[in-house]
Amino acid sequence: MPAQLSALPADVCGIDEAGRGPLAGPVVAAAVILNPERPIPGLNDSKKLSEKRRLILAEEIRAHALAWCVAEASPAEIDRINILQATFLAMQRAVAGLTLAPARAVVDGNRCPRLEIPVQAVIQGDGKIAAIAAASILAKTVRDAGMVALHQDYPQYGFERHMGYPTAAHLAALQAHGPCPAHRRSFGPVAQLSLL
Repeated sequence: MPAQLSALPADVCGIDEAGRGPLAGPVVAAAVILNPERPIPGLNDSKKLSEKRRLILAEEIRAHALAWCVAEASPAEIDRINILQATFLAMQRAVAGLTLAPARAVVDGNRCPRLEIPVQAVIQGDGKIAAIAAASILAKTVRDAGMVALHQDYPQYGFERHMGYPTAAHLAALQAHGPCPAHRRSFGPVAQLSLL
């Protein structure tokens, strides 16, 4: 059972992303303002939760958060501006999409996107701060659902199993079929194939 995560005031949003490492699909970010009067039990770093638990918690976050928004940057944007800048772009879009304007933000990791409000980076914040954990859950569940949908268009790659990460099966499929429009051309294994 995870320890109780720290709550933030009702004017602070937590931010996290999913999908920096995969070879395909967008990078997805979420921004969440939780209600400190209505804590959501069981929040934790999305990577430490089962898929079933993530989906249940995602519904609770959408129902009980004061505000939330999920946004993304596309594979083409990732290739054009690099993965770090694309991650920041997705985070900026998520914060801009909140229906309540936060006074400040906390973001998982050690780098901050440029925002119009003060923002602080918290290393391993998704395991420490409830709003960042909530953002990690929304980003992960939305991205995973998108990769499952992408599988319908490109079933030969097995996106629904590896979510675009560079598994042996994914690399073998890339070798056999070449990249599809969802692949990030600037990432090493895809770039090497594109040069052949």
